[in-house]
Amino acid sequence: MNRSGRFLLILAGVTLAAAAASAEQAKPAVTPPAATAQKPNDEAAAAPKKLVAPVRGEALIGYTKPVTKQEKNMIITTIKIKNLSSGAIAGLKVDEFWYDKEGNPVTGSQPFRWRKPLQPGEVIDVVLQVPRNPNMNRNQYKFEHANGTIKTQLMPKL
Repeated sequence: MNRSGRFLLILAGVTLAAAAASAEQAKPAVTPPAATAQKPNDEAAAAPKKLVAPVRGEALIGYTKPVTKQEKNMIITTIKIKNLSSGAIAGLKVDEFWYDKEGNPVTGSQPFRWRKPLQPGEVIDVVLQVPRNPNMNRNQYKFEHANGTIKTQLMPKL
């Protein structure tokens, strides 16, 4: 074997030996953060949130009476929604449709989408914006989620 071939073999051996030695070194232990004193009333806030399986099929939500306001040429509707199901609601979507006196569709809102799973007992505010049209007479809301339909229940307050 020539001189350059021996040099490459020695270099490869030294590199492998160095890699093996560095892999065997003990890594420093990570110390856990110091435990902070908890108040008895903060147990719910201190407990880590658990993952809840999403509802498949029909989910149940409670909602308050929608509050509708007119700002310039837009109608803004605000609804409070609470998840009454035992599982999380994934991909919640709320649509608003407006009809004229004869029942013909006039306009509708951009669908409201809640990107995170709505956890059991969680309350959110839904804001829907619709351009104002003089033919508007009545409206309708449609609630859906990624894994099925939603049954709604009107509640006096949340």
